[in-house]
Amino acid sequence: MTPLDPPSTPLTRKDFTSDQEVRWCPGCGDYAILAAVQRMLPELGVRKENTVFVSGIGCSSRFPYYMNTYGFHTIHGRAPAVATGVKLANPDLDVWMITGDGDGLSIGGNHMMHLLRRNVNLQLILFNNRIYGLTKGQYSPTSLLGKRSPSTPMGSVDNPVVPAAFALGCGGRFVARAVDTDAKSLIATLKRAHEFQGTGFVEVFQNCPVFNDGAFEHFTARDLAAETQLHLEHGKPMRFGKDNTKGLRLRPGKLELEVVTLGEYGVTEADILVHDEHNHTTAFLLANLEPPVFPVALGVLFNSATPGPSFDHGMHEQNRQARAKGPGDLNALMRKGHTWLVEPEAT
Repeated sequence: MTPLDPPSTPLTRKDFTSDQEVRWCPGCGDYAILAAVQRMLPELGVRKENTVFVSGIGCSSRFPYYMNTYGFHTIHGRAPAVATGVKLANPDLDVWMITGDGDGLSIGGNHMMHLLRRNVNLQLILFNNRIYGLTKGQYSPTSLLGKRSPSTPMGSVDNPVVPAAFALGCGGRFVARAVDTDAKSLIATLKRAHEFQGTGFVEVFQNCPVFNDGAFEHFTARDLAAETQLHLEHGKPMRFGKDNTKGLRLRPGKLELEVVTLGEYGVTEADILVHDEHNHTTAFLLANLEPPVFPVALGVLFNSATPGPSFDHGMHEQNRQARAKGPGDLNALMRKGHTWLVEPEAT
């Protein structure tokens, strides 16, 4: 049996659940994400011995302890570097990287940028709760303008990072979003990321009931969701609303989106923009939509039609070509180019 072969007998969620006590605050959205991942992996037909979870520092980064797979709890912000190393060391491994909005977009922002542009073949799940939960509620890179916290008692004065837009700007070739409590959509989105041959970036809007409760209530509340969520489907019109009568279209003569209602001012189905997940420009527009004017776009925002080779594939191909040329000469390499001879000082 090779590392890529499926398990000899079907696995269940229990097979991917470790014996460690799950230690998150009651009501934390991390529980829902953990449950979704443990339910999804058996459906992928992967072997737990071939699966690795790599995390940084933060509440979300306790994730590897709760998975009955291989795992690596790294240091703050460095999960992308370690995950890249794991994938390069053994490209047959199925690598999942877990991070949060603080860990991934503050101290780890530079590392995440390079992971995305390199298109390393792994899945990246970013838990976004718009706060530093582990260190007791300081504002994070995604906290909204004016956010009051222990580190911003008078309110944050800097604009937040939009994770999906960041990923697109860094050259991410698969960018998606989901909500922690919408298990069906979350699992479907994670499966799509796993299918992608490169970095599958998934931002999960996740509630922190202790330090930032209700951060996403304005679009996740049951009585608001229909009017404030746009569930994207490739090739389908971007429609939403309680009666599915609202939609997005490009404002005539401008490269910007607007909300329209079918039947009003002569608007028809033909006016509604059809989602093309291969369109990078539209994906960037969708990433920046926010209530109350617009719905939040969920699902796959961008899935490059030409993802190109992954970083790990390219590195291993270069190594293969180098080995084909025969043994190298380290001494000659070290002495190649300009060299200097240091003479002893005359006495």
